[in-house]
Amino acid sequence: MAKSLYETLEVSENANESEIKKAYRKLARQYHPDVNKDKNAEDKFKEINSAYEILSDKEKKQQYDMHGDSMFGGQNFHDFSRSHQGGGQGDLDDILRQMFSGGGGAGGFGSFGGGGNPFGGGGFGGQQQQQPNLDIETSVTIPFSVSILGGSHSVSVNGERFDIKIPAGVKNGEKMRVKGKGHAQSGRAGDLFLKITVASNPEYIREDDDLVKIFDVPLYAALFGNKIAIQTLEKEIKLKVPQNTKNGQRFRVKEMGAMNRKTKVRGNLYLEANIVLPKVDDLDEDLVEVMKEKLPQE
Repeated sequence: MAKSLYETLEVSENANESEIKKAYRKLARQYHPDVNKDKNAEDKFKEINSAYEILSDKEKKQQYDMHGDSMFGGQNFHDFSRSHQGGGQGDLDDILRQMFSGGGGAGGFGSFGGGGNPFGGGGFGGQQQQQPNLDIETSVTIPFSVSILGGSHSVSVNGERFDIKIPAGVKNGEKMRVKGKGHAQSGRAGDLFLKITVASNPEYIREDDDLVKIFDVPLYAALFGNKIAIQTLEKEIKLKVPQNTKNGQRFRVKEMGAMNRKTKVRGNLYLEANIVLPKVDDLDEDLVEVMKEKLPQE
């Protein structure tokens, strides 16, 4: 009778509880997604966790030792696990929980005893085992610049401080999932769900994927034109302001706005002119007289 769960943990079918736990810890460290960057490491890590969840439980292990891979419809556990991970680890966990608690009907489970519960009654002593919710939900406030440009941000959750990667373009109110940073129990780790709050920035307004920044324009530049240095979130740029610039006039700087996370296209930065008028008392008296005489009054 094939028993591929033991192959998943790389132990013999006669392995004791201590050997199973030792093998699990070794493999979990080896394939943890934070350590192993191979594209298949995450699926392997989930597979190892599920196998250990069964073999570390005396009653589940007894059931599996009795029926082997017939519980998975004749598939080995690797193929069975991969076929049920498309919708997330929760789907696989729910299926295994149902199979080992008398739910029936999953993965060839009904092949024993004519389609009913092959293990009798209601699973373990007639009681339905419920897995605890190991996920954590909380909120985090990130700087405005990080929401636009992306970057790392330090958070403290569940007594642990670590950095999370913030994608460029994240919006206020969005939710992010950090895998494996929830509560841990019996070899399983929940996920951390973060609600993002973006701190305000007095210099910028976000309009969808575009940014608006107001910048000061001296009267001379507004009248006769000039280049003005402007500090953006990324770098300092030189903007050529044409003569006769009006108050509130906008200038577009392409692709210096926020990243659209769906289209992967950046919005634009719009620089809005705020013309700064000098104080009359600071002007040369002769110039003031000329302006009084020459400037139109209507």
